[in-house]
Amino acid sequence: MSYMKAADVLPKELLDKIQDYVDGEYLYIPRKENSRKSWGENTDAKKEIYLRNMEIYEKYMAEMPVSRLSEIYYLSPKSIQKIIADIKRKSQ
Repeated sequence: MSYMKAADVLPKELLDKIQDYVDGEYLYIPRKENSRKSWGENTDAKKEIYLRNMEIYEKYMAEMPVSRLSEIYYLSPKSIQKIIADIKRKSQ
């Protein structure tokens, strides 16, 4: 997210009105609902996590213990168990 100067993009009348409410403070203006991007849309994060989770599942199926997977991937045993359960549920 980048910042813009309000004086550069807003009409003077609108800027004056906004200053009546928020004078000299930062103001976040959210995106419109229809132009929001879903999580991971701008990066490969979703794909990387999916691949990591599949790798975890494959190692688990090859009988690697949850405790060892937890150490390798720096995740709690509970997180590893959730990943495994989620993949099992989706594959049924």
